[in-house]
Amino acid sequence: MSRRRAHIAMVGIPAVSHILPSLEVIRELAARGHRVTYANDPSVAGLVASAGAELVGVASTLPVSDNDWPDDPIAAMGVFRDDAAATLPALRAAYEADRPDLFLYDIAGYGARVLAENWDRPAVQLSPTYVAWKGYEAEVGAMLRALPGADAYFARFAAWLADNGARTTDPEEFAGRPRRALALIPRAMQPNADLVDPEVVTFVGPCFGDRSDAGSWTRPPEARKVLLVSMGSAFTRLPGFYRECLAAFGNLPGWHVVLQIGRYTDPAELGAIPANVEVHSWVPQLSVLEQADAFVTHAGMGGSSEGLYSGVPMIAVPQAVDQFGNADRLVELGVGRRLDTGQATASALRAALTELTTDPGVARNSARLRALARAEGGARRAADLVERELEEAGHAGRG
Repeated sequence: MSRRRAHIAMVGIPAVSHILPSLEVIRELAARGHRVTYANDPSVAGLVASAGAELVGVASTLPVSDNDWPDDPIAAMGVFRDDAAATLPALRAAYEADRPDLFLYDIAGYGARVLAENWDRPAVQLSPTYVAWKGYEAEVGAMLRALPGADAYFARFAAWLADNGARTTDPEEFAGRPRRALALIPRAMQPNADLVDPEVVTFVGPCFGDRSDAGSWTRPPEARKVLLVSMGSAFTRLPGFYRECLAAFGNLPGWHVVLQIGRYTDPAELGAIPANVEVHSWVPQLSVLEQADAFVTHAGMGGSSEGLYSGVPMIAVPQAVDQFGNADRLVELGVGRRLDTGQATASALRAALTELTTDPGVARNSARLRALARAEGGARRAADLVERELEEAGHAGRG
C-alpha cells in the first residue's frame, strides 16, 4: 500500500457508539503518515485527539448530551437528516479551501457524501452496524415507508439532496447504498450476509486497539468466574433491571460481577450492594471482557461485536432500535440467550447464566466466532483498503 501523505477527512456524529468503532482506523491512518482531519462536535475533541486526528469543530444538533432521542422511528430518522442539513454549511466552509483527497464518513455523516460528490472526491462509509443487502429496500424499507410521517420525511430528504447537488435524490439510495463501505462488525452479525454486494462492502470486523488510554481492569485473584453487566452508553436508566441483576448474581458462589450502570442511574437507587459486585458508572469494557466468562448486554452492535471478539457468551436484554435483531442473531449463532426487559427477572437471569456457561456447544461456538472475528483484519485491513481507494482515485499526495 502507498504511504504517500494524503489528506483524509472523517465526518462523524458525537455519539460514542458511532465514534469508537472507527477510531482505530483513524489512528492507523494517522500513524501511517496521513493527515487526518475529523469533523465532529467539539464535545468529542478528546477522542479525536487521542487518535492523532485534527478536530474540525462542527456543532451538532443531535440530542446526545441529554439522550432525548425520539421513540418514533421516523422522527428519529428525521433528527439525523436535520443534523446533516444544519451541519453541511459548516462542513462546506471548513473544507472549501482545504479539500480532502478522500472522505470517510459515519452512516449518519450525510454531509461527507454530498461534498465528495460535489467536489469529485472518493468517499468510503465506515459502518458501525449492518449494511443493506439485495432486497433490503423491499423487506425493511417498505415497512419504514408505510409508517406515519414517512412520506413527509422522504420528501424533505429528497429536496435537501436536490438543493445540495447530490448525484441521487433518492434518500434510501443515498443513505443506504454508499459507493464504497467498510463494515466494522463481525460478518457473522450481518443479516443476509450472502446477499451483500462484495464489490461495495468489505467486512473488516471489529477495529479494536489496546485501548490503554481508556484504562484497564484487573480480575480479582479470588474470582473463579467474572460476569460483566453493561447496557452501553445511551439506554442505561434502568435501576429496576440493575436490582434484578443484583438479586440474580449477588453472592452467587464463584462469581465476581462488574456492574456498569451508566450516568443516568444513581447508585443509591440500587440498595445494598453484595460483596461480590463492583458498581461503576463506566468501565473499560473490552478490558473487562477479555477476562470475563459471561456478559449481560443490551445487544448494541458495539457490545455484541466486543462479546464475539472476546469469545464471551451473552445474555441479551435489548432496549431499542437494532438491539432486538442483534439479540436474536446472537441466539441464532449459539452464543446468547435473549430476555426482554420484562422477562429479565432475577430467576430468569440466573437460569440463563447457568445455561450459557455450562453448555459445551456455547463454548465451542464462542471460540469459533472469536477466531473468525479476529481473522477479518480489523483496523490495519481497513486502512489498507482506504489507501487502495486513494491510489485508484489518483488523489494521494495532494493533501
